[in-house]
Amino acid sequence: MLHLVRHGESTWNAAGLLQGRTAHVGLTARGRTQALAVARALRVAAVTVVLTSPQRRAAETAAVIGRVLGLPVRDCPGLREQSHGEWEGRPAADCAAALAAADPDWAPPGGETGRELHTRAARLLRGLPTAGAVVLVTHGETLRALVAAACGLSVEEAPRELPPNGTVVDLRPVGPGRWERAGRVPQLR
Repeated sequence: MLHLVRHGESTWNAAGLLQGRTAHVGLTARGRTQALAVARALRVAAVTVVLTSPQRRAAETAAVIGRVLGLPVRDCPGLREQSHGEWEGRPAADCAAALAAADPDWAPPGGETGRELHTRAARLLRGLPTAGAVVLVTHGETLRALVAAACGLSVEEAPRELPPNGTVVDLRPVGPGRWERAGRVPQLR
């Protein structure tokens, strides 16, 4: 089983800023509460490993999960967020329409394309442990790419909606290297 977790609300989420690979952004008090709620929900799963993006907002979320589950947390650079290059730090509302309509092979200057992100997600999935449940703490765009790659969808078929902060998307195996959504699927926005 894969449990894909979008980090709790960050200070830049609350401020409406585009984060991308900006590493230093931490959680808000609400984000820490969301991380604790996720951790408590995951106590019923047979989790064997917690992997996290090294970016602060994800690492803080993963630390709470690891503490509640009694598991060490390992950094996994492949879980970092999609780079939005020179656009990072701008108001997200100013960039949202362009990013949503973007061709999978386009990125802002210095950024990572959707196709590059999808390729990175597929590569990461191939290297995951196969025993027990795995928690992956990541970011909105990366989580979408992981869902698409895990379910055998192309970058063009990837879901467009971002899961809310503090959301868990569960995937169950349906064959070698292939998953499908499991259980209650959160409303994506």
